[in-house]
Amino acid sequence: MTAPLPYLKMNGLGNDFVVLDARAQKIALSRQQIVAISDRANGIGCDQLIVMEPDTVEGVDVFMRIYNAEGGEVDACGNATRCIAALVADETGRNAITIRTNAGILATRTDGDMVTADMGVPRFGWEQIPLAEPFSDTTGIELQIGPIDAPILHTPSVVNVGNPHAIFWVKDLDAHDLAKFGPLLENHPIFPERANITLAQVISDDRIKVNVWERGAGLTLACGTAACATAVAAARKGLTGRKVTIELPGGPLEIEWRVSDDHILMTGPWMLDGQGLIPPALLGEDAA
Repeated sequence: MTAPLPYLKMNGLGNDFVVLDARAQKIALSRQQIVAISDRANGIGCDQLIVMEPDTVEGVDVFMRIYNAEGGEVDACGNATRCIAALVADETGRNAITIRTNAGILATRTDGDMVTADMGVPRFGWEQIPLAEPFSDTTGIELQIGPIDAPILHTPSVVNVGNPHAIFWVKDLDAHDLAKFGPLLENHPIFPERANITLAQVISDDRIKVNVWERGAGLTLACGTAACATAVAAARKGLTGRKVTIELPGGPLEIEWRVSDDHILMTGPWMLDGQGLIPPALLGEDAA
């Protein structure tokens, strides 16, 4: 890397990102470099690294490439979608911004410090999530942690909203240590692509409190796709209506599973935390 590499630091409800702009000049980072940048102790520190790239699809403003802190590429990130939408809206002066990810095309609308993103249609088929074996009813699959006769967590709902999610329904969120069980559940053989793990406590028919173990990132203050997945799964089970507030450790997201077309609308804040240059020591000689 001959020239300094600028970055922005952004977050959505504490779910934080290092954002790189590759629209004018290509940026190629190795997995090792992504891990180094994402490291909170010795790097910049983030849950995900986001690369903004040009897109040739008509009507799309930007392609958003997403890497988890462990260096693996993923297909969707709801909080990052809101951050990038706000960034491009500020650049262009337009409230309506269209973003493409590996999961598809997402329409967004920015209103000050709030952004609404159309996250598309959820998928429920076992092969779409995907699961390692068939399940006819994905509102609750056979999976448990703990003794057979007294499981600690069991029968999660599973859904794909651009990435795979499993939602375990609990009566008391604070009674469960997700940091202890998250890694085991994320990497359970039933999830061939691993999964994001959510513990969800239904407070009322329009309010759910959650904790999230994010695939490849660990415990997180907020996960937009997990909020979407939880809202949809709760409505499918008849636990709530189709418009709910999802309370994450970092704050609330408003989720609507629209009746007219089954699209998920996610509304929440974004924030620009700062900017800087990636230290050359984090890039080594492989950056391009």
